[in-house]
Amino acid sequence: MRNTVNKLFLAGGLALAFGQTASAQSLARSEDDEGAWRHSITPYLFLPLSTTGTSTIDGSSVELDLSLSEVLDVLQGAASVRYEGWNGDFGIISELYYVKLGGGGALPVGGASADVDVRQTFFNVQGAYRFAKGVNASGRRYAADAAIGVKWNRLKQEINIAGPGPGMTLGGTEEWIEPMIALRYVTEINDTWSFASRAELSGFGVNGDDLQYVVLAGFDWKGWENTSLRFGYQFYGIDYSNDRPSGEFAYDMDQNGIYAAVAFHF
Repeated sequence: MRNTVNKLFLAGGLALAFGQTASAQSLARSEDDEGAWRHSITPYLFLPLSTTGTSTIDGSSVELDLSLSEVLDVLQGAASVRYEGWNGDFGIISELYYVKLGGGGALPVGGASADVDVRQTFFNVQGAYRFAKGVNASGRRYAADAAIGVKWNRLKQEINIAGPGPGMTLGGTEEWIEPMIALRYVTEINDTWSFASRAELSGFGVNGDDLQYVVLAGFDWKGWENTSLRFGYQFYGIDYSNDRPSGEFAYDMDQNGIYAAVAFHF
């Protein structure tokens, strides 16, 4: 029985590995028009090629070392989008992410069955300021932004065991709010291509989250007047833990992989 439950913990951690994708790249182009709002909406996808770390439910921990195919096996649905609005050097950034993952199987004891239910949601709001911009030696524009804000997180990591006898639920749901900061640099390569890099930190020990980080770099191809394609590589990590009456609830994970997005400008 214990070996089977451990496998279910592994499935839960496997599902959560996809859920903790934080945020994908947002490559805001350097614009010089002043006095009018510029907006972009960017649905995005992050594909973690490598996921390593530890998932803990009710005090029982499982070490994870997962490939992309293993993570995708438990994906049941996801939605993610990022918004940016800029007026001059001041901007508003917001991001919403939701994922639902899980799986099920039979336990070799008394005909019981078990289902893994993992859901992760976050929503953040940031105020941004463009503190540097100009034209480089090649005549191409560049810009650097800084942002500060708050992030609301909701993390569910639950295993439901049902059978002929009394059922059992392991794990549960945690919600918390944490501060965040971000820096971004973007430069034009030519009339249609741009390069950008971004670093984001949140948590700082607030409400059980020691640290979340995102470091990424990528390219933006503006093939149409109001639409661009974005792709690059991202590193993500989280170190969250909380002591519950049933035992420790924790997630300590590092990921890296490919992100892709489409941005609509208006």
